[in-house]
Amino acid sequence: MHDATFPARKSFVDILGSAMAYVEQGSGPTVLFLHGNPTSSYIWRNIIPHVAPTGHCVAPDLIGYGHSAKPDIDYSFLDQFRYLEAFIEKVAPGPLFLVAQDWGTALAFHFAALHPEKVLGLAFMEYIRPADTYEAFHQKPQARELFKAFRTEGVGERLILEENVFIERVVPNAILRRLTDAEMDAYRAPFPDVSSRRPVLRLPRELPIEGAPSEFYATSTADHAALRASRYPKLLFSGDPGALISPAEAEAYSGELTHCRLVKLGAAAHYLQEDHPEAIGTSIRAWIEDLQREAAA
Repeated sequence: MHDATFPARKSFVDILGSAMAYVEQGSGPTVLFLHGNPTSSYIWRNIIPHVAPTGHCVAPDLIGYGHSAKPDIDYSFLDQFRYLEAFIEKVAPGPLFLVAQDWGTALAFHFAALHPEKVLGLAFMEYIRPADTYEAFHQKPQARELFKAFRTEGVGERLILEENVFIERVVPNAILRRLTDAEMDAYRAPFPDVSSRRPVLRLPRELPIEGAPSEFYATSTADHAALRASRYPKLLFSGDPGALISPAEAEAYSGELTHCRLVKLGAAAHYLQEDHPEAIGTSIRAWIEDLQREAAA
């Protein structure tokens, strides 16, 4: 079932002087849903209703995304994390389950590395990790060339800020089913003009590829080391063929992690939430319920 509308109402909270939007639904342990680039809490709309019967679901729009404000900041990974960490402290102080995709995983991994005591479990998919080469970064040659262009001064500005390529091409091409006009309009709405798209341009330039940018490459490397050393439960979703993460890489990585359950969703590319919302939602709910039974035993 793919609904174009979000059944939950948006709330707003002041974070570091700017309004951050979020939706919440359900009761129980907190389940924090973290989206990536260039989406918003909207991408979880068909997943949260499956999880809400067993958890207090909270899905923020990252700063500069969705209905959240667009302050005059750089929109680097560390900016995003600063706002998210303050949001969590105010709205969802934990302990909590983290559910994340794309750049949401980088934020979740960093939060878990800094605050492992607050993490009840981590569910993730199509995750950010250091890539030694562009070949290791993405499976499709045309996508690798496009992201090289995004990271090129002047070219990335034209493609993302002026032509809105990330919304108009990258998003629909990374989902196997065809999005409805209403769904595409929901993804377009936060980025109506050049200045509003600055966050969308910034994150591709933060991707840890071939050692650059060096600061985030080092951060991501350390966060993955912490993830491999962690003991909290994990749930990893993989699509076939995937985009950043192949089925083989997902299987290998799940084997490196402690207490990790792998769910193979079948045919999917990057935005797995749009192709398999029911499977993702019901798997998260069952995982949380299993963990609660184990804790009570």
